[in-house]
Amino acid sequence: MKLIKTITAAALAGTMLTSAAIAQDMQFFRIGTGGAGGTYFPIGGIIANAISNPPGSRACDEGGNCGVPGLVAMAQSTNASAHNVNAIQAGQMEAGLSGAATLHFAYHGTGKYEGNAKPDLRIIANLFPEDLHLVLPEGHALDGGLSGLEGQRVGIAQAGSGTQIAVELILADHGVTRDNMDEAELNNSQSAERIADGQLDAYFYAAGTPVAAMIQLDNTKGMELHNWSDAEIAQANETVPYYIPSTIPAGTYPGVDYDVNTVAVSGMLVTNANIDDDLIYEITKAMWSETARKLLDNGHPKGAAITLETALDGIEGIGVPLHPGAERFYREIGMLD
Repeated sequence: MKLIKTITAAALAGTMLTSAAIAQDMQFFRIGTGGAGGTYFPIGGIIANAISNPPGSRACDEGGNCGVPGLVAMAQSTNASAHNVNAIQAGQMEAGLSGAATLHFAYHGTGKYEGNAKPDLRIIANLFPEDLHLVLPEGHALDGGLSGLEGQRVGIAQAGSGTQIAVELILADHGVTRDNMDEAELNNSQSAERIADGQLDAYFYAAGTPVAAMIQLDNTKGMELHNWSDAEIAQANETVPYYIPSTIPAGTYPGVDYDVNTVAVSGMLVTNANIDDDLIYEITKAMWSETARKLLDNGHPKGAAITLETALDGIEGIGVPLHPGAERFYREIGMLD
């Protein structure tokens, strides 16, 4: 009996030591994304999966996930870009997705961030282009282009979101402001529902195509997308330089059988300068592993656009530094001098 008690006690102690080691080695990494009906949320979930390798998981060279050993990354639904940069600066999240325009304004303390700069923001990677959708009910068009939104019920995206910041700047060039339109601060899914119910005349949303909530709207009630004129695109690019000309190809949404000219902004993966360099180095490395590639290619249509070859595209022009850990990775593989 004494021998059995000794063995049991030793086994229990070993189990407790193992559990303590696992708990000690586990590290959580929160990634701010966007609304469930957009693109940030599923893409953030794929990235979180790709970089995670919780304690007890198989190692990469043994057929397991090639994430960071001990890391548990979690994608959290948020109000997208503006919310994410605020949370990252405040240390409430370790990373997040943000449009390039919001990132630029926040880091430099310009535009709506005047006097409220976020100097600790750092880039891990450029991800994919986010097309600005201007959604209309099926069979409808804007009389006079963007200026035709005056007096209309318009969804301008979530309060404080990067899309909303850009949309208000763009619309002001066409004489449309909160003073002469009935604006609604809603996420993508809510806006799509209100278009379907006849409670909105139009709504804006910037996201990688195709957008889940718009697919559902297209399949049920139908929709149109505003085809931006050359003048509207040029003016938007001048006012918000990180919104560049783009095209949503015909058939991206089955009911929209025409090419849609619009503007797009790059989506970025962002972190805080104070996050450990070695951790961000390992996360950056894991993002571009073979297992991550499979997850990106099979998890969402926009995942295929997230490539190592384009990871540094447009970063220099934004004026926000790479995180030193990410910079070390890109330098080691020859992407930086």
